[in-house]
Amino acid sequence: MTSSFTVHDASGYEQLMGRWSRKLAPKFIDFAGLARGEKILDVGCGTGSLTFELAKSADLAAITAIDFSPVFVEAAQRRNTDPRIEIQQADATALPFADDRFDRALALLVLHFVPEAGKAVGEMRRVVRPGGVVAAVVWDHLGGMPGMRMMIDTAAALSEGGRQMRSRYCFQPMMQPGEMKRTFIEQELADVTETELMIRMDYRDFDDYWAPIGAGEGPLGRYMMTLDPAERSRTEAAVRDAYEAGRPDGPRSFANVAWACRGVVR
Repeated sequence: MTSSFTVHDASGYEQLMGRWSRKLAPKFIDFAGLARGEKILDVGCGTGSLTFELAKSADLAAITAIDFSPVFVEAAQRRNTDPRIEIQQADATALPFADDRFDRALALLVLHFVPEAGKAVGEMRRVVRPGGVVAAVVWDHLGGMPGMRMMIDTAAALSEGGRQMRSRYCFQPMMQPGEMKRTFIEQELADVTETELMIRMDYRDFDDYWAPIGAGEGPLGRYMMTLDPAERSRTEAAVRDAYEAGRPDGPRSFANVAWACRGVVR
C-alpha cells in the first residue's frame, strides 16, 4: 500500500491535524460503539488520537493499532503506557492478522489517503468476527472544511498548479456523499449507516494555522514545497490575507464536517 499523506515529523502532524483528530475521536467512538471486554483494531493510528481515546472510553480487553508510517508508529509507541495497547507498522490493505480476530475495526481519518480504500475496508471486514463492526470516518474536503479550502482556493486562484492541487485534494477517495457507504456495501457489510460528524478547528492566530503547512506537512504542505521561494512567499501572503479577512490577526474558528460510516460483519 502507498499513502498520499506526507509526514516529516510527528510534532508537525500534531499541529496540522493531530489536535483535531483528538477532538473528532470521541464523536467517532460514540458512532462506532464499544462494549466492555472487546478487542479493537485501530487502522491507520497516526500518533494515536483514536488509540488512546479508545483506552479511556471503555474497559476494553485489547487495542491493536497499526500505521503504514514508521514515523507515526514510533511516536505512538513512545506515548504508550497502557499494557492493553500494541502498536505496529502494517499495511491497511494486507493486515497481518487472522480472520475474525477482533470485535471491531475502526479507521479515523485514513481511508482517503489509501489509494485502494475498498481493499482496506475488505481487510477490516476479514479480521472482524461475524456480528462485529467495521467503521471509518474521513473529512469532507470538498464541502466541509472551510479553513482548509481557504488555503486551497487561494492557491488555485494564483496558479495552474494550485488548481490541479485543489482537484486532487477535493476528490480524494471516500469523500463524496454516499461513496463510503457504497464501498461498505460492496465489501459485503450489513446494516450500513452513514452520517456526518462536526468539530470546530480553533486557531490562536495565522502562525498557528500556517506553521505546519509552511513546514511541508500534509498534502497542502507538500504542494508548498513544490513552489520556488518567491511563489511560496506570494502564496503565504495571499493566504494570510484570506485568514485575516480585513481584520487584525488573531483567533479564528472554523466548523469542519466529516463523513462517518459503520457496518456489521455478516
